[in-house]
Amino acid sequence: MRAEMKTTGWMRIFGSLFLAVWAGAALGNNIRVTALSLEGAGTPAGTVDVQFTVSWSNSWRAAWTEVGAYNVSGANLDVENWDAAWVFIKWRDTSAGAWSHATLDPSAHTAPDGVTISASDGVGAFIYRSAAGSGSFDKTVKLRWNRQADGAGSEIDVSVQAIEMVYVAQGAFKVGSGSTSESGSFTDGSWVSGATIPFMIAGEGALLITNSAGNLWGTAPSGNNGIGGTGTLSNAFPKGYSAFYCMKYPITQGQYADFLNLLTPAQAGTRYSAASTGSRYTISGSHPGFTASVPDRACNFLNWEDGATYAAWAGLRPMTELEYEKACRGPLNPVTNEYAWGSVDLFQTTNYINDGTAAEAALPATANCTYNNSASAKGPIRAGAFATANSGRVAAGAS
Repeated sequence: MRAEMKTTGWMRIFGSLFLAVWAGAALGNNIRVTALSLEGAGTPAGTVDVQFTVSWSNSWRAAWTEVGAYNVSGANLDVENWDAAWVFIKWRDTSAGAWSHATLDPSAHTAPDGVTISASDGVGAFIYRSAAGSGSFDKTVKLRWNRQADGAGSEIDVSVQAIEMVYVAQGAFKVGSGSTSESGSFTDGSWVSGATIPFMIAGEGALLITNSAGNLWGTAPSGNNGIGGTGTLSNAFPKGYSAFYCMKYPITQGQYADFLNLLTPAQAGTRYSAASTGSRYTISGSHPGFTASVPDRACNFLNWEDGATYAAWAGLRPMTELEYEKACRGPLNPVTNEYAWGSVDLFQTTNYINDGTAAEAALPATANCTYNNSASAKGPIRAGAFATANSGRVAAGAS
């Protein structure tokens, strides 16, 4: 899965000449695209190299061993994961006005030592550390764009977008926590009443959904919290066993404003409602001048269609429920009634500090989530607000 955090850089080119650059403000964990330029005609003819600097805070690549007693394999398990920037390019002919998605070369990109670029499908590129490490990521790279194949004219605008991602490694995992009280949770099909039975996802092969032992089932077969009726998940349905990327943070208000501005006026009118006000929502304006006065803050007032459209625009797709549980739990054994951060510890935000700034954070300092419109905290907070350079999983409210 390709799927979050974004900032933009803009340029307008005439023929192969760079004319001007605009760079967006930092978002979330400070991901940004700066210093955009075109590096002349690429090889082969019809391509062009788009050079820029991509940077963000709290980047990592880590490898460790999960002790067998704590993971589903029962043996010591070597694990590696990392964060990455998902970078994609939008372009338009200045005379036409409608933005299109740029097609990247599958491999002919340029990265400095210690950086990997993966762009095999041509829709975008994952940019990440090649070796273990942590801290700020700040690197200049080149992506090769197949400009001629996309039909780009001689006078075009270009926008480079970046979203923070996390790599979720391949491996077996369990769905359902074994709780007696979770509504609509996954379980092994042998469950009848009382505590559910976690179900192992051990591959990407077809899965039978039915209420019999050894098969995937849910505590509610119908309704809003239901798994649905009996059936089969095909081989092609993403079950979370294979490696995938997911968005590191929720869509931010700045991201969503940028998205609206790169749609057509009619599309933007469908995806934005001026009636969305209050509850710390700061997007306003009209196409193509939507702005978010607090761009770092997670975006509220989005329905499923808004999120799915944003994902498709970015070259992504929604994650499946099975992938979601894999991203939260990884290869660890379930903890009964656990939250996404692997424990039952819940520390609610009650107020904010540095409200409305790029340093917006929660009060009390121990908070790891925002929910239920608590007394003073009536809405979302900055994406990544609970994470620091030294925070653990529970303190960061992280999967």
